[in-house]
Amino acid sequence: MTFPVAPEFTNWRSEQQAWRTSCALLDQSHHMTDLYLGGKDALRLLSDFGVNTFANFTPGKAKQYVAVNSDGYFIGDAILFHLDDDLFDIVGHPTVLNWLQYNAETGDYDVTIERDENSYDRPSGPPKTYRYELQGPTAKPLVEKLINAPLPDVKFFNMTEFTIAGHRVRALRHGMAGQPGFELFGPWSDGEDVLAAIVDAGREFGLVRAGAKAYSTANLESGWIPTAVPAIFGPEMRGYREWLGATSLGSLGGSMDSGEITDYYVTPYDIGYGRTVKFDHDFHGREALERIAQDPARTKVTLVWNPEDVAAAVRSLYEPGTPAKYLEPPKARYAFFQVDKVLRDGEPVGLSLDLGYIVNEQDFVSLATVDTAVAEPGTEVTVLWGEAPNSAKPAVERHRQVAIRATVAPAPYVREVRDSYRKS
Repeated sequence: MTFPVAPEFTNWRSEQQAWRTSCALLDQSHHMTDLYLGGKDALRLLSDFGVNTFANFTPGKAKQYVAVNSDGYFIGDAILFHLDDDLFDIVGHPTVLNWLQYNAETGDYDVTIERDENSYDRPSGPPKTYRYELQGPTAKPLVEKLINAPLPDVKFFNMTEFTIAGHRVRALRHGMAGQPGFELFGPWSDGEDVLAAIVDAGREFGLVRAGAKAYSTANLESGWIPTAVPAIFGPEMRGYREWLGATSLGSLGGSMDSGEITDYYVTPYDIGYGRTVKFDHDFHGREALERIAQDPARTKVTLVWNPEDVAAAVRSLYEPGTPAKYLEPPKARYAFFQVDKVLRDGEPVGLSLDLGYIVNEQDFVSLATVDTAVAEPGTEVTVLWGEAPNSAKPAVERHRQVAIRATVAPAPYVREVRDSYRKS
């Protein structure tokens, strides 16, 4: 695996089930980058480049931070923690963090910057911070046993503090798969003690450690699209790209084969962030988003792949001739930016952006953005799986492209997830 977290502690199927039936423990310490912003202009920087509202955004709160380019197209998203007065931590894939750091360094901002790369890109040493996610129906009593007290009333995406194993622990009320849970974090040096305490207390509550394979699929239930092609390739972004240098943004794969990079772009409305956009402040891309908001062209959905077509694609591995592209469970994406065509009656109607198998629903699904005209649940579409011609990426074997029928469903797909997010 890419990061020093076990692929499986038991098996990924049982580990997926744990966040529905008991409590799953997921180690998030290694796969995301942290960008710490401090100083009197830190909030102004975030507000200038974030579509979010920052009204009443006080220490102890967090939010899904979203940034766009001047045309309103999505650059990236991350979790923004307001840790203290004039101190923030933005945690996520480097895409939006790079954009913020560039503007902090080139703009007129009085800010301090500290960056902690993910464990793949970090030159040496451990992370600055450990992060452990507890989620599932028994997470609440487990945490109460850990802190030896009733759980405080903490709203979704708000923070509190616990004492665990004698250490101060920050806790974000969160639930990656829509189940009750907390993200616990603190200094790396405290991490082993805190982890041992969690594992010990968890025996009573059916705690299951979930490895990297299971963790990678949690977003398919919650409906979060982890990577979309960043809209940074226009002439107005040349200075930013030069600042990035030769840094790799990640591989591009899938059946989408347009020669225009803008055809890969999405807006916040396309991928479920319409409610996040607030026009209560000036921000980069606001004017364009105001136009887009009047009539969004696409919306986020879950596509439930036809089991017969999925089975036929897998069966082709064992039949004569060129097989379909390998569908690896539980997460079948083979590129950092996975972009597959969605068709209706042979015409393109959207993009499939992440895919995999959900044990809890026994379904193979993908998260997609589709034209609003075909977004009604129950609509039949087709996902084009595989490449024609095959690319030279190391993860791409000789294969033939296949059409897989799919049915439009809501995102989040799981009813419990949708209901819990509406209450939050």
